[in-house]
Amino acid sequence: MSSPVTAHFGAGGDAPYDVALRNGGGTLRLIEQAADGGRRIEIARFLAAADAADESVVERIRGPVLDVGCGPGRLLHAAIRAGLLGLGVDVSRTAVEHARERGLPALQLSVFEPLPQEGAWETLLLLDGNIGIGGEPIALLARCAQIISPWGSICAEVDPDPDADRGYEATVVDDDGRSSSPFPWYDIGAAAVRKRVQGTALEIVEEWTASGRAFVRLGRRD
Repeated sequence: MSSPVTAHFGAGGDAPYDVALRNGGGTLRLIEQAADGGRRIEIARFLAAADAADESVVERIRGPVLDVGCGPGRLLHAAIRAGLLGLGVDVSRTAVEHARERGLPALQLSVFEPLPQEGAWETLLLLDGNIGIGGEPIALLARCAQIISPWGSICAEVDPDPDADRGYEATVVDDDGRSSSPFPWYDIGAAAVRKRVQGTALEIVEEWTASGRAFVRLGRRD
C-alpha cells in the first residue's frame, strides 16, 4: 500500500522541525496557510521525558505498542520503561535517527506503507496531534484499524475543543524564519471523532483529559 500523503509535518523547505531536533530544542509554530499566529510547539517537550499527561496514556495501554509519528521517541520510551514491547514509526529521518540514538526501536516509515506485524498490535498511538496526519482523520483511523489486532485499540490525542472538526493546509516555522513546505493537517475533538466514526468499524470506548490535553481510546465495534 503506497502513501497518499505527499507532504508531511515540518518537512521540505528549510525543514525547521529537523533543525530543531538537531539543535535539541526551540519553538515552532504550526500555522494555517494565509492565517496569522499559529499554534506553538515546544520541541523541548518532544525531547524530554514523558509527563503526567503522557503517563495517563501509558497506564491505559497494552503491548505490543506501535507509536505512529513517534518523533524522537518520548512515548515509545515511556511504554518500554513500563515493560511493554514497542516500535516507533515516523516519516522524519531526523526524528528516527534521534530515537535510535536513544536505543529505541524505530523505523522511517509512513503509516500508509506496509508495516511490520500488521494485525498484531494491541495498541496504536496517535499522540501530539498525529490524528491530523494526512489531513483526513477518518481515513487515517480506518488505516490504523487494519494495523491493530481484532482486540486492539487506538489511543489518540485530540483537540481540547471537543467540537473541533477542521482540515487545512499548514506550514511549520521557527523563530529564525525557517519554514517548511505546506502539508495537510487536521484538528478534531472527541465529540467530532465520536460523530465521524459512526458507521465505521471503530467506536470510542474511553475519553479523558490530563494537564489540559484531551485523549480518546477507540476499539472495534462488537
